[in-house]
Amino acid sequence: MFVKPRILAFDTFGTVVDWHGSIVKEVGEMFPTLDADAFAKAWRSQYHPMMQKVMRQELPWTKIDDLHRTILNQILDDFGVSHLNEPERHHLNLVWHRLKPWPDSVAGLKKLKSHFVIAPLSNGNFSLLTNMSKRANLPWDCILSAELFKAYKPDPKTYLGVVELFEVKPIEVMMVAAHASDLHAAKSCGLQTAFVHRPLEWGLNPAEPVLMHDEFDLACSSIEDLAIKLGC
Repeated sequence: MFVKPRILAFDTFGTVVDWHGSIVKEVGEMFPTLDADAFAKAWRSQYHPMMQKVMRQELPWTKIDDLHRTILNQILDDFGVSHLNEPERHHLNLVWHRLKPWPDSVAGLKKLKSHFVIAPLSNGNFSLLTNMSKRANLPWDCILSAELFKAYKPDPKTYLGVVELFEVKPIEVMMVAAHASDLHAAKSCGLQTAFVHRPLEWGLNPAEPVLMHDEFDLACSSIEDLAIKLGC
């Protein structure tokens, strides 16, 4: 039997905001002759391997801004644009604070906000998520960062941390994400799950097909579709 959740926790990168399109635009403007698509994908592709180093305790707890900067320094060399000075590198690294929402995100979140508590549950650090939300007009009730739990998703501490903070049962929290791995981890902690299909997350030419997953509590084409399916 379906239990209506009280809390909606959202993955952010790729689910609520378009990281690929946003980075391609800024990098393309900065380096007109560079393959901005390849640059964005190279930057993002090292995100999980770097987090794994922290999770294996090969690195101390490190916020995502600093992991992004480590990766950026490497790919600037790889793409032959290592001439950027420190202020330019710092500004480019903060592109993750300036990511633009998908066209349906703000309207969908506003509808959901009138019926549920809504918050990002993201590996992004607190300042990143706050700046992004302010700039993109994302109407969160609060911000839940992995930095709060000192653990990255898919560590159970993140999902169960939401449960503990709001003093609710796991089934009263619904994890919303465009990534099946995130949702499987949340489901294993007893949370409800909603998949949002984002076929353009990796641009027009993803390395692998982006599939619609229907093994979760809800499968949605957008956040506005999620609002409809939750009766908003």
